[in-house]
Amino acid sequence: MSKTLIKLIVIRLLLSLILFSAQSQAQTISLDETLTIFYQRNLDLIAARYNVDQALAESIAATAIPNPTVSFQIGELSSSNLNKGASATGCNHSANISCGPAEYYTFSQLIEVAGKRGLREQSSNFASQAAESDFRDALRILTNLVRIQYYQLLQAQKYRELTQEIVEHYQVLSQANKLRLSSGDISESDFLRVKMEAMRAETDLDNAQTVVITAQTDLAVVLRWPEKTLQFEAQELWPEPKNLPINNEDSLIAQALQNRPDLQANQLRAEQADKQLDLAQRLKYPDVTVTVGYARDPSNNALNSGFVGLSVPLPLFYQYKGETDKAQVNLSQNRLLAEQTVLSIRKDIISALATWKSADKIVQRFKTGLLTDALTIRKSAELAYSKGATSVLDFIEAQRSYKNIMHDYYTAEINRANAYYDLEKALGTETTAPHQHLDSQ
Repeated sequence: MSKTLIKLIVIRLLLSLILFSAQSQAQTISLDETLTIFYQRNLDLIAARYNVDQALAESIAATAIPNPTVSFQIGELSSSNLNKGASATGCNHSANISCGPAEYYTFSQLIEVAGKRGLREQSSNFASQAAESDFRDALRILTNLVRIQYYQLLQAQKYRELTQEIVEHYQVLSQANKLRLSSGDISESDFLRVKMEAMRAETDLDNAQTVVITAQTDLAVVLRWPEKTLQFEAQELWPEPKNLPINNEDSLIAQALQNRPDLQANQLRAEQADKQLDLAQRLKYPDVTVTVGYARDPSNNALNSGFVGLSVPLPLFYQYKGETDKAQVNLSQNRLLAEQTVLSIRKDIISALATWKSADKIVQRFKTGLLTDALTIRKSAELAYSKGATSVLDFIEAQRSYKNIMHDYYTAEINRANAYYDLEKALGTETTAPHQHLDSQ
């Protein structure tokens, strides 16, 4: 036996041991458990949550009553004559005695008129609700992203299992072929052809293991790399939708228009813009500042006195037309965005529903005939080859056909699962989706 062949055998054994060790330490994780980890760790969701907190903080600031102003003044100060010799009743008229400075205490309060504060409160409430809808929309989109990564891992696992099965199948067949070759039942060329296919299957298994590791890594990135991520194995459960009116397109569209958080956010912002327009139109009604005060002036005949005042800015030269026009444009833009979102939702539902129906039909086609046919052809070809009733090429072709059919079937199952969750994403609601085990073949 050559040194090169010995090295290849050793490498193959080491890879097999690594694969066995990885599989033996694998931790099966369900989709719900994966989503739980994601919700706890994902930074994007945390950032989206901060937007909600910011909106709530702005709502508190918008509804606050303006603070009053208190002021104190000292007047009639002079370094040479501090009301000396004042003729006021409360003063000593001596030229050498000071009556003291005048003291003024004032209290001012801004009073908003025309319901401006109420409009700001309503506007900020709409903004807070819109931020919460944005958060739920981020949750809707990112949840679907996690599901896609999860089923990519499951798809890679199923491909690895398929290649593992084929490798083991060829190993058994190769042992039988050695006996047949020694007894002269098959030619050496047929023996070598089967051996080459067995080595190709082992190469496919190595590549499949690499794909699994890559899928685990991609999922780890989405989950922010929790402990033992590279030992996660996706659970073989597939969504089986129930109570979903897939034959009633209008019902699905109505459900989506009612539940989609992105549409709700746009509609709330349109409501907010409407209140902001109303507020801008009321800016031309000036607010009033009320001032009350107390004065103590020793140099005045009225030693102690009080006063009341009002101040009002007069909108003579500028009547806030710029703010009104800007608010009108903002309202039109938000209403247009809401209308565009409605059209986008209709398109999403129609596209997702068509994709789901197509993917489901493909899977059913496999389950109702193709899988059984591929397995039957494989067994028949193997039996015929073992009895010398068919050529090695026909046998190899049957093996490849079986592999391709199973490969396509697993792809169809993954596409069907993704299509279902895409439809759920388009609906904007968490529908009840019991899971079923993958049919064992």
